[in-house]
Amino acid sequence: MSEIGTGLQNASGIRQAIARAGYAFVEASDMRNAFVRFGTLADWPAFAESWNDLEVDTYMGDGGRYRKRRFGVWCAGRQGPIVRGPHQPHYQGVNYNTLNGGIERWFKPITDEIGDGASMRTILEYCRSLFGRLAPETDAWHVEAHQFRIEARQGEQGKPTPEGMHRDGVDYVLVLLIARRNIASGTTTVHDLDKRTLGSFTLTDPLDAALVDDARRYHGVTPVEPENPALPAYRDVLVVTFKKKG
Repeated sequence: MSEIGTGLQNASGIRQAIARAGYAFVEASDMRNAFVRFGTLADWPAFAESWNDLEVDTYMGDGGRYRKRRFGVWCAGRQGPIVRGPHQPHYQGVNYNTLNGGIERWFKPITDEIGDGASMRTILEYCRSLFGRLAPETDAWHVEAHQFRIEARQGEQGKPTPEGMHRDGVDYVLVLLIARRNIASGTTTVHDLDKRTLGSFTLTDPLDAALVDDARRYHGVTPVEPENPALPAYRDVLVVTFKKKG
């Protein structure tokens, strides 16, 4: 059964879906309702606009220049402020990322304005609450946030997950759609540990989301192509990961 939309209109429904199935796909209206219990999205226009100021990811093992990004880290305890940490490289072992793993990758930081803004704070607070309830024994989380833009051009697909079906080496993952312009495909799929497909969903509207228990599920996204090759084509997402500290 694919955990999509139905029955996920409230926080407990989303949490129960993740606990039961290891993932949930949440439609934008339900995701917005979940977020606003933890703050405001008042700066959303500026938040979404910031995806126009990302830098090309030069670490791509396939030589592609279709991915742009920024990166930031935070520490979240059970309660209290979620504190941004010093800028650091992003690292994944090759067992989790066969294409780009095994090296420290330095990306331009998420700007202070965006990282400290209302939308980011609300999203992080929501994630702490959700994941904290799923793992109540956890005292503190290492949090990473990635702004991604995947571009598609005529004759060159954009690959949201160039490493293919994968796990991130964390505990929980939020993939939140920010914008989608002039692209076809980009379907998110979730798989069990034997890599059998459990569900699929195309994030189409801002705030459509996928939430994944990374220890239990693989995930991937199909390549994107421009619908009109003469116009800019891209898919913007925020990826937030929570990993238990210690």
